[in-house]
Amino acid sequence: MDKQTINKNLLASIELKKTILEDENILTTTNKMAEAIIDCFKNKGKVLFCGNGGSAADAQHLSAELSGRYYYDRPPLFSEALHVNTSYLTAVANDYSYNEIYSRLLKAMGSEGDILIGLSTSGNSGNVVNALSTARELKMKTFSLTGLGGGKMKSLSDLIIEIPSKDTPRIQECHMLIGHTLCELVERGIFPQD
Repeated sequence: MDKQTINKNLLASIELKKTILEDENILTTTNKMAEAIIDCFKNKGKVLFCGNGGSAADAQHLSAELSGRYYYDRPPLFSEALHVNTSYLTAVANDYSYNEIYSRLLKAMGSEGDILIGLSTSGNSGNVVNALSTARELKMKTFSLTGLGGGKMKSLSDLIIEIPSKDTPRIQECHMLIGHTLCELVERGIFPQD
C-alpha cells in the first residue's frame, strides 16, 4: 500500500480547504450565489450547469441535488446540466463545433433571469466560455467555479469562485464542497424546516 501518496493527497485537500475557510471573499461569494439562486427559483427561473469531463460530472451531480432533493423531501427545482442529451451533444459537436454545444442549447433553454453556472478548473474551456457569453446576451446571471486566476471565464462571470490552486483534482474536490454548500443553502432557503 502506498500510504505516502494517500497521506499526501489527504493533507493537500485539508490544507486547501483550510485556505478556503480563511478566504472571506470565497465565503461571501458563496453566500451571494446562494441568495441569487434562491431568488431565481422563487421567480420561476432555471439554474443550468455546464462543464467538461470531471466538471461535467460535477455539473450533473449538483443539478440532480437541486432538481431531486438534497437533505430532505421537498418539491423539485428546475435545474439541468447542459450535457445530458448525448444525441444533441454529438450532433451539434459534429455539425457545428464542440465549442458551440452549450451556447446553442442555451439559446433554446435560457431566459432572462435564469442562472448559468460554469465549471472549469482552468477557466478556459472554450464551450463553457462561449456559454457564459451567450448567457450574458440572454440577460442570464453568470456564475463560475474555477481554479486560481479564473481564466477567460472571469470577465464573463457576475460571480466567480476561484479555488486557490492549480491542482485539478483538489480544485474539483473543492468545487463539489462549494456546490454541496450551495445546494444546502438553497434548499433551506426555499423550503425551510422547523
